Amino acid sequence: MSHTAADQLVDLLLHAGVQRVYGIVGDSLNAFSDAVRRRGGAAEGGIDWVHVHNEEAAAFAASAEAQLTGRLAVCAGSCGPGNTHLIQGVMDAHRSGAPVLAIASHIPSSQVGTGFFQETDPKTLFAQAAHYCEEVAHPEQLERLVRLAAQNALGRGGASVLVVSGDVLSAPAAPAKGLGALVTGRPLAVPRPEEVEELAGHVQRSDKVAIFAGIGAAEARDDVIRLAGLLQAPIGHSLRGKDAFGYDNPHDVGMNGLLGYGGCYKALHDADLVLLLGTDFPYEDFLPGARTIQVDLDPARLGRRTPLVQGIAADVGATVRALLERVPQRAQRSFLDEALHRTESAVDGRLAAYTSEDQRGGPLHPELVATVLDELMAEDAVVTADTGMCCTWTARYLTPNGSRRFIGSWVHGSMANALPMAIGAQVSHPGRQVVSFSGDGGLAMLLGELLTVKLHQLPVKTVVFNNSSLGMVRLEMLAAGDPPFETDHDAVDYAAIAAGAGVFSRRVERAEDLRSAVAEVLAHPGPALLDVVTTADAMSMPSHTTVGQAKGFALSLGKMVLAGGISDAVRVARTNVRLARP
Repeated sequence: MSHTAADQLVDLLLHAGVQRVYGIVGDSLNAFSDAVRRRGGAAEGGIDWVHVHNEEAAAFAASAEAQLTGRLAVCAGSCGPGNTHLIQGVMDAHRSGAPVLAIASHIPSSQVGTGFFQETDPKTLFAQAAHYCEEVAHPEQLERLVRLAAQNALGRGGASVLVVSGDVLSAPAAPAKGLGALVTGRPLAVPRPEEVEELAGHVQRSDKVAIFAGIGAAEARDDVIRLAGLLQAPIGHSLRGKDAFGYDNPHDVGMNGLLGYGGCYKALHDADLVLLLGTDFPYEDFLPGARTIQVDLDPARLGRRTPLVQGIAADVGATVRALLERVPQRAQRSFLDEALHRTESAVDGRLAAYTSEDQRGGPLHPELVATVLDELMAEDAVVTADTGMCCTWTARYLTPNGSRRFIGSWVHGSMANALPMAIGAQVSHPGRQVVSFSGDGGLAMLLGELLTVKLHQLPVKTVVFNNSSLGMVRLEMLAAGDPPFETDHDAVDYAAIAAGAGVFSRRVERAEDLRSAVAEVLAHPGPALLDVVTTADAMSMPSHTTVGQAKGFALSLGKMVLAGGISDAVRVARTNVRLARP
């Protein structure tokens, strides 16, 4: 058989270090998938094809692999619906900075523009979801465009998309030009000396400095903690920054925003100067709105959330190291101690309110479920979390240690991401424990991926927080002063569904059965699902609640009573009574 453009594409992906493709075969992808088959799997020096049940899941899985490994990960979707399914996960990968290459196959090139069956305009479709999106119209373009797509994804952090028609993939390959090694490193921007001098001046004139760090500061973790030690400064962090700054950090004051806890919010607002390091934290209502300096490699992020007294477009590590040389050790630490005390009180009080195993009966408090899982999971477990209340339980009750990883749709906020991401994490890390924190709403949306886990015999542990509700949406309605509407649904036995698919499962309806069931599921050698019936009334209260939110909760409960649902209002209040305590 002749060497086709699809064969050359496989060669180029191998050259870029790609080990697998996530996707669904068929139609306009047939030439590519057959080239993968003929080359053999990874064990034979080729590429594995990981069959999933929805292209959206393929992109989520590739995103998880890319985030965990830092290498280029690939997903693929066929023309028309395959592309439109794919875009959700590609958008999430792009916004997460995950180096993902999506291969979006297209209708026959001679039919483009005719309204042909399944025709879309992939370049327009993916334009918002990628740094680089181009069409391979001729085999002669393939080598160069694959190189550019890979370098954009790896060098800029995010997605690239190659659009290619099936007839182009099946055409004879163009002679290889041998373009050499890919450039895969990200640029390192060093701050100018005058910027560092200005930064040092701001710091030296400020008695109380607070640091808020994100994922962009993760590689500079040790330098940031050292700076905090010199300044006696508290360090708050975003959810994505938890992996780096939530452990072995004597300055940790927790998170800010809707998932926040501890002393972070007050420290940021009481500080004379706030340093935003490698974070694009979007919730401006939780930022002080003044006295802020931001350091980020991407200049487009500077000042777009809050006014700045200085913005520095440079690598966080390089900037902090330059600043360390200009900052003397401070002795006064009352500001830091106050923030640490506030954090300790929050952890011992509000966060611990529903984690005791003396609860009897059910439905269970999800805080208890997360706490038991945190204790029994492996020290190097990878946890994927669905958007919604599962983010809260991950943010507040799982303990980072430098080995564990927490992955979710933290920026795009898509539902149904947890199980597909767990697939990518498990496939790329076969010897590591992977646990999916799945909301019942998210799991239901891409329920077919349980079949993917079973098909490949992946030892993913799917934990379903089964409250028969869209919990976060429910909470948003209460905060807005509205009683919950169309957020609840019939109870579903997901353990029975999993068992019907051949997946080991356990269902927990009483607190006294929780610990043994968690241990049994985690110890199972293959795919396993834990279905825990949790209360829909558990609230995720931020560290700072506005007057408007307080009025909203009171108003929504009042509307419940007026509508004849006094028992519902009483149940909500009783479920969360401990959260009202100082």
